[in-house]
Amino acid sequence: MTAMIIDGKKIAAQLREDMKARLSGRPAKDRPGLAVVLVGDDPASAVYVRQKEKACLETGINSFIRRLPEDTGQDELLALIEGLNRSEEVHGILVQLPLPDGIDTKRIVSAIIPEKDADGFHPVNVGRLWSGESVVEPCTPKGIMTLIDSTGVELKGLEAVVIGRSNIVGKPAAAMLLARHCTVTVCHSRTEDLPDVVRRGDIVVAAIGRPNFVTGDMIKPGAVVIDVGINRADGRLVGDVEFESALRKAAFITPVPGGVGPMTIASLLRNTLRLAGV
Repeated sequence: MTAMIIDGKKIAAQLREDMKARLSGRPAKDRPGLAVVLVGDDPASAVYVRQKEKACLETGINSFIRRLPEDTGQDELLALIEGLNRSEEVHGILVQLPLPDGIDTKRIVSAIIPEKDADGFHPVNVGRLWSGESVVEPCTPKGIMTLIDSTGVELKGLEAVVIGRSNIVGKPAAAMLLARHCTVTVCHSRTEDLPDVVRRGDIVVAAIGRPNFVTGDMIKPGAVVIDVGINRADGRLVGDVEFESALRKAAFITPVPGGVGPMTIASLLRNTLRLAGV
């Protein structure tokens, strides 16, 4: 068996084209607006923000980038967010993480009103997600679910194993799989007999942040494998899944790069349109 590779780059491009078509012909003042706040000069964060700005402009979403120096105080940042909350031009707000030391991330995330929470991180939206309500979903898990749906596999009744319990990926992905009637196990660094647990998974979502951690012998034949990891090893980017060995066991698998990564920004754009009521 050789798995079919799920092309996240192609799926994300199609989603962007669909959104571009929906916004085509709208005057600028009537287009959704996304505000992205970047504090400090972290190189990786700066790259992510440029990618988001480019994606907005290509799709037809109004982009508002707010770049603040490293020494920005928490009160100044909260005041900026309050202004964006009130702005009629801005429908979605995202604060690029991580924030510099001395700034309370939880307080900043909670300062964004739930109705403009493009990342789906506000405690109210997290609670709504776990309660099964209709809500703006966190971008990476939303992208994960879109990739799984692209396979045509019926999720109801399947066993899903999520490796990693972060608030950004693992926990919300588990909630979304539960909502689709999967039986979900969340694994982490203290899970006993972790390989045996992973072998039960019809769906495996690997988001543990360890290069090539999930090997082919841990994959159930015919599983759908979603690799969220982005790690640098031996001078190249690799995922949390050892790709070549998993390729011979899975039915579907995402590559790294070109799998989950492109879907995160596409999901952010989709969230912005939803917040704008488009």
